[in-house]
Amino acid sequence: MKKNVRLAEPGEFTKRAFLNNRIDLAQAEAVADVINSRTEASLKGARNQLDGMLSQKVQELRLSLINVSSFVELGLDFAEENIEFIDNSELLKRIQQIIHEIDDLLSTYSFGRVIRDGVNVAIVGQPNVGKSSILNYILKESRAIVSKIPGTTRDIIREEVSIDGILFKLFDTAGIRFSEDEIEKEGILRSREAIKNADIILLIYDTGQEFDNNILTEIYSLVHKERVIVVLNKIDLVRQKPTSDKICVSALTGEGMDDLLKKLISMSMGSSNYSEKSAIVSNLRHYQCLEKAKEYLGHAKNSIYNKLSGEFISVDLRNAENSLGEIIGVVTTDDILNNIFMNFCIGK
Repeated sequence: MKKNVRLAEPGEFTKRAFLNNRIDLAQAEAVADVINSRTEASLKGARNQLDGMLSQKVQELRLSLINVSSFVELGLDFAEENIEFIDNSELLKRIQQIIHEIDDLLSTYSFGRVIRDGVNVAIVGQPNVGKSSILNYILKESRAIVSKIPGTTRDIIREEVSIDGILFKLFDTAGIRFSEDEIEKEGILRSREAIKNADIILLIYDTGQEFDNNILTEIYSLVHKERVIVVLNKIDLVRQKPTSDKICVSALTGEGMDDLLKKLISMSMGSSNYSEKSAIVSNLRHYQCLEKAKEYLGHAKNSIYNKLSGEFISVDLRNAENSLGEIIGVVTTDDILNNIFMNFCIGK
């Protein structure tokens, strides 16, 4: 019988679980992240959210806001009796504490995005310094053409590799130099775009060549220098003493490559003290909701400083509460739900 039978829509089972209060919206989104996980780190991060670590923290913040709002609104109800349920100094203290906790969550986004989406790494430098050799070594396969002829790589080669559970998206770029060749000029232009969009830049030099600060200056004009790792390649030919600001490697023998990989990991992780029991923000929607909540709380603080009436404070506190509610689905719209679940697999 085919009566009343149809194909499930994208994300329908998860959406029904959310609508029936079996999971909240952040947990529902984590289902898709679990499905799309490509590394051990991204899977652990998705399971962290699915287990409700972020939802629990957001709900705690929301309840704190409700508690603060209730005092303000009680004061409005009894305004004619001139009864004060919470003084401004205590109100400011509580709002500032909530802002502080939101800031703590916002600070995890950089790391959360890394474990969820991976790290974009641009491998750049002058022609024939060993960029493609370094790419091949990291991948453990001969993916890029290696030649003594300068300018062999004319387009960007994109490859992905998991290192210690983190996804690295590697971009081997055309050598940066002056060229009259139209194809090579286009490749160099794309190299500069890759640099702008990269999270980390590996700036490769040949130890047998004179160190050219011009290319380093150009890179620093495009991105912040903290995102750049300077790598001296071919130390099997010319020995170099390691320095604190440069990593010496040989893509041919593998010497120093472990140090380079460790540096990539440490830069990707940042100062995060991640644990599987920590609340981590890895979703842009969640980040934007937290930013909105913080902005509304800032308005509330300004209203208090300017001695405005409780109505202004109450509205901003309520808006901040609603922004937090959007993360877990307490406050939502059909547009938000449709945008989230349309990206699911069929069913799920």
